[in-house]
Amino acid sequence: MELRDIEIFLTLAEELHFARTAARLHVSQARVSQAIGRQERRLGGLLFDRSNRRQIRLTPLGRQLRDDLGPMYTGLRESLERARQTAQGITATLRVGMLPFNIADLHPYWKTFRSRHPQWRLQIRRAPFIDPFAGLRDGGLDILVVWLPVEEPDLTTGPVLFSDPRLLAVSAEDELATRTSVSLEVLAHRPHAMAPRMPDYWEDRYLPFRTPQGRAIERSQTISNGDDLIHLVGTGEIVHSFPAHVTKYWAMPHIRWLPIRDMAPLPYALVWRTENENEPIRALARIVQDLGPMHPHGT
Repeated sequence: MELRDIEIFLTLAEELHFARTAARLHVSQARVSQAIGRQERRLGGLLFDRSNRRQIRLTPLGRQLRDDLGPMYTGLRESLERARQTAQGITATLRVGMLPFNIADLHPYWKTFRSRHPQWRLQIRRAPFIDPFAGLRDGGLDILVVWLPVEEPDLTTGPVLFSDPRLLAVSAEDELATRTSVSLEVLAHRPHAMAPRMPDYWEDRYLPFRTPQGRAIERSQTISNGDDLIHLVGTGEIVHSFPAHVTKYWAMPHIRWLPIRDMAPLPYALVWRTENENEPIRALARIVQDLGPMHPHGT
């Protein structure tokens, strides 16, 4: 089985959709179908149940092959990448996951790291809100840029990169849209949305479960990404609090941004898994400490 065919199979096993698999791998759907058909003929059995046109499913044979090939494929790709980096004089890669959007605002940190440590590659990626610390724990990320506090016994909190004022996003047609600012009390009994599998204490810091007067701040919908969140605000289905930096990326005529007077700024810091700490992690932490926090909003 060719490496590309393995990649096609594993991607289809994850997506369970031929069109999405083709788009993700930048190949035609016909190429995906041909690769799977070729594998099934070689193995003598079906890897996917295609009886439902809208949603295919792995067969028992497909699940077994996925479980066997997955770790081997990952290990092979990592070995090839390490060899390629060694040939280029790169001895390590530091993978940074970002929960905030403002990668550009933090450019001085990234530029300084690359300047001081050309032997190490720096990769910066968006990180999911769902189960946010999983990437650190499964080895997919080395560092996470995340709001504080982080009170996980296996994680270390490093220096703060920036702190952001808090804004309430509302539809331009909402009755709040004409105000110049709001208090936390107006969030009570208004619909909000949050991602699943967040530690309670951490979610509460971003959006409290209760106002200072003890009124409930309700989560009416579950979302998996920021685009869905701002869409629900724009349609008037929810209101939601955000760190101020998002206004650079979601400047929309149908959204109003209102300062929340009694909500403390949200600090973002480096966090990493304690047992995985290494010299590249320490180097980035030192750079953040040396340069100090950024002030993208003059706070």
